[in-house]
Amino acid sequence: MGGGGLGALLGALGAYAHDSLGLSVRVALGILAVTVAAGVALDLGALGARVPTVHRQVNEDWLNRYRGWVYGLGFGLQLGVGFSTVVIISAVYGAFAAAFLSGSAAAGFLIGSAFGLVRAGTILFVATVRRGEQLVGIDARLRRWDRPAHGLAIGLEAVLLALAALAVLT
Repeated sequence: MGGGGLGALLGALGAYAHDSLGLSVRVALGILAVTVAAGVALDLGALGARVPTVHRQVNEDWLNRYRGWVYGLGFGLQLGVGFSTVVIISAVYGAFAAAFLSGSAAAGFLIGSAFGLVRAGTILFVATVRRGEQLVGIDARLRRWDRPAHGLAIGLEAVLLALAALAVLT
């Protein structure tokens, strides 16, 4: 819900920008290509730069303070929005740049929803956890996947960059 709502809002703002500035699809794709290229450079640590981020996580005190559905909703919304918690890869910003540049609330909603589902979907890894040892095991497994997943994400960003650049040049 968080990703879809933010995506729809950004898409609607993008529609206004498209109309106000006379932004063509080709120009929007060019801006997206530059944005993704800058993100890939940050992800690769070019010039020692890093992806900008806030240094906060979902408040774990909520676990004991609120009902499960409140915690789940708050956790999911924050993860779905993407940059309300620690950002480790530029794809978070790229997804919402794409929502804005789509120039459509509906397209922005779809882009943001897809992003939010993937980002918040990580909670499904712990859906069956009932004991602390299980959580420790899942945490160890996810940490082993950290480096390969980061590389995969950068690879997918590069594919998006190539597709956007190809669309601009043809």
